[in-house]
Amino acid sequence: MRRRPSRRAILKLAGLAAASMALPHMVHAAGGSAKPNIIVILVDDLGFGDLSSYGAPDLKSPHIDALAAAGMRFDNFYANGPVCSPTRAALLTGRYPDLVGVPGVIRTNVKDNWGYLSQNAVLLPQLLKPAGYHTAVIGKWHLGLRKENHPIRRGFDHFHGFLGDMMDDYYHHKRHGNHYMQRDLDDVHPQGHATDIFTRWAVDYIAVRAKTGKPFFLYLAYNAPHTPIQPPKDWLDKVKKREIGIAEKRAKLVALIEHMDDGIGKVIAAIRDAGIADNTLIIFTSDNGGQLGVGARNGPLRGGKGGMYEGGLRVPACAVWPGRIEAGSRSARLAMTMDLFPTVCGAAGVETKIQLDGRSILPTLLGRSQARNDRTLIWVRREGGRRYAGRAFYAVRRGDYKLVQNSPFEPMQLFNLAEDPKEEQPLPGKHEMYGPLSKALQAHLQRSGAVPWQK
Repeated sequence: MRRRPSRRAILKLAGLAAASMALPHMVHAAGGSAKPNIIVILVDDLGFGDLSSYGAPDLKSPHIDALAAAGMRFDNFYANGPVCSPTRAALLTGRYPDLVGVPGVIRTNVKDNWGYLSQNAVLLPQLLKPAGYHTAVIGKWHLGLRKENHPIRRGFDHFHGFLGDMMDDYYHHKRHGNHYMQRDLDDVHPQGHATDIFTRWAVDYIAVRAKTGKPFFLYLAYNAPHTPIQPPKDWLDKVKKREIGIAEKRAKLVALIEHMDDGIGKVIAAIRDAGIADNTLIIFTSDNGGQLGVGARNGPLRGGKGGMYEGGLRVPACAVWPGRIEAGSRSARLAMTMDLFPTVCGAAGVETKIQLDGRSILPTLLGRSQARNDRTLIWVRREGGRRYAGRAFYAVRRGDYKLVQNSPFEPMQLFNLAEDPKEEQPLPGKHEMYGPLSKALQAHLQRSGAVPWQK
């Protein structure tokens, strides 16, 4: 049986120990004299159970675990979609993704494209820049290839990453033979594994911006652990040597995640080395659940990436802000990716006078009382191909009740997640919650029907 490292050891590993052990009232509050640097790390297809801190028995993720230990971990954090693009749109707009034109995956193949980021949507950097922030995207964009939706043209000061969706190879960095790696508006041709490249670019950016003394917002979006499951050989060899008898498929995914975790550790070290750890808010989460077909583990949850059961939607998440967020704290509050928009703005002291669907969780992060979350949450996925042919399917949650359609060809089913967390015992159609949730979904679809999702 493995011995779990002590909390102090984990905090020390993160380089955040001393600052994180300070009490929340000992540092300037949000809107105080020093605006915090803000880093949002979004990883790709990481399952709810695919971190050692979330129960993975065959995986070591010391650096992400250190983040969770140094701040607040969430047990009920949800991606805004079970696939990539919708969640990314929600993060950067604070809206339900289909209300900004992204009900499905934005793809390089126009005939299988199911989203177009609305030109009316206000993106996070557009609010942060007037407040003095330098804003950057490093890594995967996946919100459109058209020039008007390039990150530089949607408000970011700096882009260094991959414009498209998935890479066909972590070393060649192409999709369908097309090249999508850029620095700002120029093509670049870096060498090496994409995870290492994005880590290096992030480390360089942090070092440069820290010297300016001005606050920055960095959206760091890793491709890993999305397919192809292609870890560096030495990382795979290490996993196989340690985990005797592990299946090949699982070993590759574990190695890809551990390699990514090591990169995140380098980013954390860069923050510490630059001397800005005590005034940097770091938020970590995933864009959707793990893909079961490649060996992902979604803990005790049913389903995985692409579906509307909990395994496709509930994701690991944590936030660290030394001296502000209590180290080792944990929250059961229900939150979603779109909530990060107003949360980041609140931490930066920026007013949000635009229409948002997300609600700030900053009071929860700071250990303050926050009203019970009584809203209705909605998920939509539109998909193409021979299997779906452009159809959409949905989930709706209010309180403990969740109405689920896990594919366009299945009926809606109602579950009580408090009594049936594995979503195995559907409630009868005459149940009193079926009607209200169904009506809430219908009202949402009436709203989203006015928003074009194809250009």
